[in-house]
Amino acid sequence: MVQGEFLIDGPGDAAHTLILAHGAGAPMDSPFLNRVSVGVAARGVRVVRFEFPYMARRRESGGRGAPDRTSVLLGRWEDVVAELGGGTSTVIGGKSMGGRIASMVADEVGALGLVCLGYPFHPPGDVSRLRTAHLETLCTPALIVQGTRDAFGSPAEIASYGLAPSIHVAFIEGGDHSFKPAARSGRTETGNLEEAMAIVADFILGL
Repeated sequence: MVQGEFLIDGPGDAAHTLILAHGAGAPMDSPFLNRVSVGVAARGVRVVRFEFPYMARRRESGGRGAPDRTSVLLGRWEDVVAELGGGTSTVIGGKSMGGRIASMVADEVGALGLVCLGYPFHPPGDVSRLRTAHLETLCTPALIVQGTRDAFGSPAEIASYGLAPSIHVAFIEGGDHSFKPAARSGRTETGNLEEAMAIVADFILGL
């Protein structure tokens, strides 16, 4: 359902609401977020999606402008949480960059929980540029769902980071940054997405 600037799935009277932001390169109605949102909503969670200003401009102009400055992205998250009832009633998160920015405001807005779908721990091929400093002191209960062959952070790399005790990392076997497995793995994209959606829903419903 489209409601103003939001896309909403799931029961309106759900006990839990998950707010999701998109990644750097794809909008809130990307195939990945469509599938995940509908799948998590089917498990009893209200899922609300929104877009950052640069992505909204892309939608209007058809261009490919760069993502907004970090301060703008953070401000957009804060505004959305406030508009949707405040952090204590919502779980926040998103795909890749959307989840990373959510993790940077989670404690500040008092979010009930945090869900990151493919966290970009570092740019692919450049492990020197870590995006983990704030994750060492995060207080918000958090779930990171990560493919085991994600170029933005492998299981071995993640194990070496000093992540806060509040963070649980669940690995999707053979999954890439969007949980898609290699053809030779014997696993399927649908199966991996179903596993990820079940993990996310169980986490949220358990808060």
